[in-house]
Amino acid sequence: MNSKYILAIDQGTTSSRAVVFDKKINKLSSVQKEFKQYYPQPSWVEHDATEIFECTLDVMEKAIKDAKINSEQIAALGITNQRETVVLWEKATGNPVYRAIVWQCRRTANLADKLINDGYSDFIRDKTGLIPDAYFSGTKIKWILDTVPGLRKRAENNEILAGTIDTWLVWKLSGGKAHVTDYTNASRTMLYNIHTLEWDKELLELLDIPENILPQVKNSSEVYAVTDKNVCGIEVPIASVIGDQQAALFGQGCFLPGETKTTYGTGCFLLMNTGTKPVTSKHKLLTTIAIGINGKVEYALEGSVFIGGALIKWLRDELEIISSAQECDILADSVKDSNGVVLVPAFTGLGAPYWNSYTRGTIVGLTRGVNKAHICRAALDAIAFQVKDEIECMKDDAQIDIPVLKVDGGVSVSDLMLQFQSDILGIPVCRPKNVETTITGAAFLAGLAVGFWNSKDEILEQWEKDKTFNPSMKEEEKSKLYSRWQKAIECAMSWKE
Repeated sequence: MNSKYILAIDQGTTSSRAVVFDKKINKLSSVQKEFKQYYPQPSWVEHDATEIFECTLDVMEKAIKDAKINSEQIAALGITNQRETVVLWEKATGNPVYRAIVWQCRRTANLADKLINDGYSDFIRDKTGLIPDAYFSGTKIKWILDTVPGLRKRAENNEILAGTIDTWLVWKLSGGKAHVTDYTNASRTMLYNIHTLEWDKELLELLDIPENILPQVKNSSEVYAVTDKNVCGIEVPIASVIGDQQAALFGQGCFLPGETKTTYGTGCFLLMNTGTKPVTSKHKLLTTIAIGINGKVEYALEGSVFIGGALIKWLRDELEIISSAQECDILADSVKDSNGVVLVPAFTGLGAPYWNSYTRGTIVGLTRGVNKAHICRAALDAIAFQVKDEIECMKDDAQIDIPVLKVDGGVSVSDLMLQFQSDILGIPVCRPKNVETTITGAAFLAGLAVGFWNSKDEILEQWEKDKTFNPSMKEEEKSKLYSRWQKAIECAMSWKE
């Protein structure tokens, strides 16, 4: 084919990124742009959906320019996205009716609590694989419908559309020609039945959400529409949509049951491929859809850490004790350990396996000799401890030993953190040469949809290992450190206003 390249978008929590890949998954260009975060109240997090779209257009345009290619040479566009964040907009104008409510936002914790207290936990979990929580999209959609004056009536009159960020981008990029999502994003809404593969009418009734505002659910790899020339200046097939963590699972080549990855992004997300069989967790892990191709889905177990890389950003932007993520790593490496400090980054509550919306961040073990290097070390340790919590639960649920953990994401550049991760887990941790597996997964799926790549085997040939970290910590030390972490968690969970 004449088309030689894939353009992929990673629309994340704090930034949008565009990358142009060739057939050997070499990056011809990579452009990233941050956008504003809004915190109107404690534990509330919002985005400007219009700003996200404009940011996406900017990085797409610059990535094509920087790659020194013509848009006609792009075979397809792939999109991966922050998952549970929701937008509602006017069908006629394409204008949002409220700011996007971000997955981190806890404003609907009371709605989730009511569902639990009313006895709906098992009902929801049996259908969706999820635990009632403010994290997911369903309560966010309900809150917007209930809060914006006159919106519910407009929604019932087919004037309003809703969707996660992938849906919003496809709608805008296609000039309003496609209102779609994929199986993976749908499975994160708390409205989608992961067994029947349809929007669940009983759940929609429970949350009072009209089905007509929701998108059509499609495969993670197929052509949904083309980008509108009047919008983007180019016509390119939009050929993949997938939630960011599922994209990373695919980008890591975790195609077989039992294969597991952790992405250290804004949050940390551990996914284990369980194949065609959904596994129900005894430890409050999530059962989710890993991918959908040709109308068939595979499932995954997932553990969610709300604050991962965002912890480093907090040290930089709010505490201002570092000027960059690299400085955090340098400072942490300058001390032998955290000097007894344990940092629990529960800024927006705790995810799996605790699922406590009211827990708040805690620093314990402070003494006069503690300095900012120890705080930085404790921050990196905290990321690894949270992953440890999840992986122990996951092994028990799936009854599978994980021989190696594949890792990716921004924080995975830290050798120090990954060595500690291997030590505290007691298993090898493997980092690929390409740590941007999220956006790579989206590119692979877009390429598969248009015949740019022909098979998963061809994709696996592109995966290369950078470094494997092997455990070296003595069992006694490992046990001592993990026990201290669990004690700090208890302290954090005792805080409630």
